[in-house]
Amino acid sequence: MTVYRVLIAAAIVVMTVAHAGAQFGGMPGMPGGPGAPGGGFGAPPQAPPPQCQELLTLRDGVQKHGQALQAANKRKAPIQQACQLFKNFISAEARMIRAIEKNGPGCGVPPDVAPQIKANHAQAAKAAKAVCEAAAQGARPAGPSLSDALGASPPIPDSSKRGAGTFETLTGNPLAK
Repeated sequence: MTVYRVLIAAAIVVMTVAHAGAQFGGMPGMPGGPGAPGGGFGAPPQAPPPQCQELLTLRDGVQKHGQALQAANKRKAPIQQACQLFKNFISAEARMIRAIEKNGPGCGVPPDVAPQIKANHAQAAKAAKAVCEAAAQGARPAGPSLSDALGASPPIPDSSKRGAGTFETLTGNPLAK
């Protein structure tokens, strides 16, 4: 049960990362970005520089992995699969953080996005650690039954009696026997 709570928490983290990633506005060459054409009708939109395109690709990858985590949470996927999905998500998010730190300012990424994504990454890493530890433990064996704990054995039915007992009504009146 706690594993599913962790997955729900992770889904919330993924949603906040997607929100933070959506703040990639104002990239050079993009509408509204620095160096963008003045909005004339004849000017074709310029493609963003390669480092900015890489940021967009990494953001899309993080969103894809986040959506896979959310889908696994909805279908209550096995814990081992959730661990692998978390590892993929954490890896993609780490690559995006490195790229934002390197190329973010030149691509118009607001300065408050990197710390926000780092904080979300730390929460997601905690959730991933909890899920993967639970996956490593595997299925826990069931505890002893009540009769085992009390040292009693279940009653053995007596096969020498004929009929099923007091409530046997197929052969007549059970009270007349």
